Amino acid sequence: MKFKPSEEIINFLTKYASELGVEIVDVEVKSGKNPYLTVFIDRDGGVDLDTLEKFHNLINLPLDEFDPYDSPYTLNVSSPGIDRPLKTQRDFERKMGCDVEVKLYAPLEKGVKYFEGTLVGFENGVVTVKTEKGEVISLEQSKIAKINEAVKF
Repeated sequence: MKFKPSEEIINFLTKYASELGVEIVDVEVKSGKNPYLTVFIDRDGGVDLDTLEKFHNLINLPLDEFDPYDSPYTLNVSSPGIDRPLKTQRDFERKMGCDVEVKLYAPLEKGVKYFEGTLVGFENGVVTVKTEKGEVISLEQSKIAKINEAVKF
């Protein structure tokens, strides 16, 4: 048993997200013994618990008819959280000029797999970050395991 592709689920849910004024950031699916579908939503200023509940209630019945999985599963609706990964063009545009944390799949020179800096560019799948030391690093997005806004307390 498999879930329908994530893109297909996102496309189906987009009209419901628009109705509520939220954006679908991502979906996560897990098949197996305890299958689940988690839909991550956000909007400028973030989402609160009431919004998460409203969206859950809005999509619950239509998803049953859409049938993303051919067996019972648990539906979750969540915020992507404060350390939301940047994935889309819009994500990068929104965080341009912000401090970011970058984790790589494979190390750069000198064994560096993690660094922080300011997001200064994103074009044609290439992410450009200026480190605190002034070094400018440009990497293909596919080489980045995770990039998110730096959380500073």
